[in-house]
Amino acid sequence: MSAGDGYRYLLNTVVVGDGERDFTEPLTRYYLEVGTPPGFWMGSGIVGFGTGALQAGGEVAETQLQLLLGHSCDPVSGEPLGRRHTVFAPVEKRIAHRIRRLPLSISLDERAEQVTMIEVEERAKKASRPVAGFDHTFSVPKSVSALWAVADGGTQALIVEAHHAAVSEVLDLFERDVAMTRVGTDAGDGSVAQVEVRGVVAAAYDHYDSRSSDPQLHTHVVIANRVQGAHDGKWRTLDGRPIHRAVVALSEHYNAVLADHLSRDLGVSWGRRDRGPRRNPGFEIDGVPDELLTEFSSRSRDIEETADGLIAEYMEQRGRAPSKRTIIRLRAEATLRTRPQKTIRSLADLTEQWRDRATRLLGEDATAWASTLTTKHRPAALLRADDFPLTVVEELGAEVMRVVGESRATWRRWNLSAEAARQLMEVRFATTVDREAVQGLVVDAAEKASLRLTPPELAHSPVLFQREDGSSVFRPKYGALFSSESMLAAEDRLLALAADTTASTVPIHLVDRAVSRRTRSGHSLAQDQVTAITRIALSGRALDVLVGPAGTGKTTALAALRRAWESAHGERTVIGLAPSSAAAAVLGEELGIVAENTAKWDYEHEQQRWNFQAGQLVIVDEASLAGTFALDRLTQHAHEAGAKVLLVGDAHQLSAVETGGAFGLITHSLGEDAPALVEVRRFTAVWERTASLQLRLGDDTVLDTYEREGRIVGGELEGLLDAAYTAWQADTSAGLASLMIAPTAEAMTALNLRARLDRLHTGEVATGHAMHLHDGTEASRGDRVITRRNDRRLRTGIRGWVKNGDLWEVRHVHSDGSLTVARTGRWGAAIRLPAAYVREHLELA
Repeated sequence: MSAGDGYRYLLNTVVVGDGERDFTEPLTRYYLEVGTPPGFWMGSGIVGFGTGALQAGGEVAETQLQLLLGHSCDPVSGEPLGRRHTVFAPVEKRIAHRIRRLPLSISLDERAEQVTMIEVEERAKKASRPVAGFDHTFSVPKSVSALWAVADGGTQALIVEAHHAAVSEVLDLFERDVAMTRVGTDAGDGSVAQVEVRGVVAAAYDHYDSRSSDPQLHTHVVIANRVQGAHDGKWRTLDGRPIHRAVVALSEHYNAVLADHLSRDLGVSWGRRDRGPRRNPGFEIDGVPDELLTEFSSRSRDIEETADGLIAEYMEQRGRAPSKRTIIRLRAEATLRTRPQKTIRSLADLTEQWRDRATRLLGEDATAWASTLTTKHRPAALLRADDFPLTVVEELGAEVMRVVGESRATWRRWNLSAEAARQLMEVRFATTVDREAVQGLVVDAAEKASLRLTPPELAHSPVLFQREDGSSVFRPKYGALFSSESMLAAEDRLLALAADTTASTVPIHLVDRAVSRRTRSGHSLAQDQVTAITRIALSGRALDVLVGPAGTGKTTALAALRRAWESAHGERTVIGLAPSSAAAAVLGEELGIVAENTAKWDYEHEQQRWNFQAGQLVIVDEASLAGTFALDRLTQHAHEAGAKVLLVGDAHQLSAVETGGAFGLITHSLGEDAPALVEVRRFTAVWERTASLQLRLGDDTVLDTYEREGRIVGGELEGLLDAAYTAWQADTSAGLASLMIAPTAEAMTALNLRARLDRLHTGEVATGHAMHLHDGTEASRGDRVITRRNDRRLRTGIRGWVKNGDLWEVRHVHSDGSLTVARTGRWGAAIRLPAAYVREHLELA
């Protein structure tokens, strides 16, 4: 949270009133009031203010919040807490200062050019503002919010009490293991020691609902960026590094602690809920139906229905369809109609609305249902720390290390702590102390199972330079870096295969014949393409690479390699893989080969259905996105079968979602021997070829070039999004493939909703049953369905076409109307149906 007026958003919905707040029943006093309760103080560091006038649980006054978060001053005395905030010069002042420093000897043209460059650079810089605090938002799971929303007053109070207890216990953990400050030469980036603090100070604000007025019990806990050093009592800023590293672990710990409290207090039981392939399973109260969670999770359906009604009303009154800008306005009106402002509702009104909605959905009185729920389920047994045998702790530690190692090449203790909390989520503990004790033992076991990369201390630190736990203040707490022996072993195996030259090759005369042929566009291969393909065909490496930035003609070069390879080893001996199905489809179409995604191959190989054969060339496209373990399994099998693997990609592009980096490692190990393409061919403008390479290397000075060429357009966000949408719509209307790219998830969702609304209006999308997506949007069936003449459906990726007794699926629909199809469960059985055959035997319905 930035200093200044950044704190004011916390006060937007707070009730304005007099009187002391009753924290034993924190929401009861304000049940009928419009707004949310005032904030309250948290943290053991509050005793450092004034003469101890403030206490934990006391109400936060607006003037106190302004002093603490607005100016980093003592909220009681007004005295500065340590150094005052750094005042950053505004952009105009920075520009003027740099212009004054320009040499007087330069010409007018040079000066004008330098002034323009200075203005562009300074205005492009992100505004620097001092940090006043860190906002940690503690939000209960959706099932807890749903139960709290409809339960009777006593149950609501117990849920809020459990929530506050969990928040307080997580803040205690934050104070013990996360909150640190730095001391040294300048107490900043050049500081040399990380020391403990005398607790933290936080202002907490309870909120009832989400922005769409659905129940969402949550508390904003803003931790002030001012703490006292434990050794000298001086006020300094928090070390932000461990705060960011620990945030996921703290979140998981809060969920687990809250579940413990609610199981003990209400007797509820818990279970995991699937939330889709791209999200981790949720942990929700048993007995709360998914339909109720959906009802309280999004108002998008209400918005869609209201917007459709407004559009229909507009067309009826004016006799024409509304323009795109009018549709946006109507949609905004629909959003306002279906989402009341948070500041105008009391908890009483919200609760009445939530109970009515839940009653209609459940088919019974919602409050009675909630009462039954808290007595129907038998909670799990409450365990103590000594109930866990050390063998179980060690097994959990090994599992934690394995899971973390699948998604990270290196990790720290907080990464292990987050996974340990997930592994123990289904276990209910008698106290939070018991949970923290067991979780700590599991994390210790996970560290022991990991491979420590951070070297040990070479010298003993005197007691003066030790923390309470005996660690040196010159080492960041929990800053040790870990990896795994299995990860390093996989990397070693990949490097060994890259050095192995016993794989199949292609005779040089066949290579010469393949590279001398013209491409489909009638051009000859460039010299760098010929050199790269020749080196790959002759290298004999079991694991080879082809490095090339975007637009260097990798696919064209691979087509020549395919011709050379198949002329030496036979037809269909070149197969393709890629980390995504979309990339595999493009690779297969461009090269005319069978291609699949790596995850599909991995699964089918485990089932003993798909195996490589001697003499095959396995091309893995977009290899920088492939995980290290997946590449290790793939390449080891290929080597055992006598096949050669070629990794194609660019180490400067995105890395894998799971543990990755293998492509860059192999490329670096080969050095100048790595076959590479260097000439960019994709762009017609000569300047853009060089500029794209500069962008690839992270050279931000090239942005000046893009601006000079008119490629950067400025404006307000809404106007730019509208322009992007209009351009996308024009592209798709013309039959082109087009993408919209937005800077935030909110902007992306808005664009998706707008596109869906337009397609519903034009009839391109069915108006019937819709599927709810994870981001609150919906998807419906389109109207383009490929069918057989006998009405059997044939949709891309859907098994459903029977020919000669075999079940086939469509792999790709090509732009010329032809189809690539393959027998399901068969490797290497894909064929391409000509457009004429498709027109004669299939139809688009």
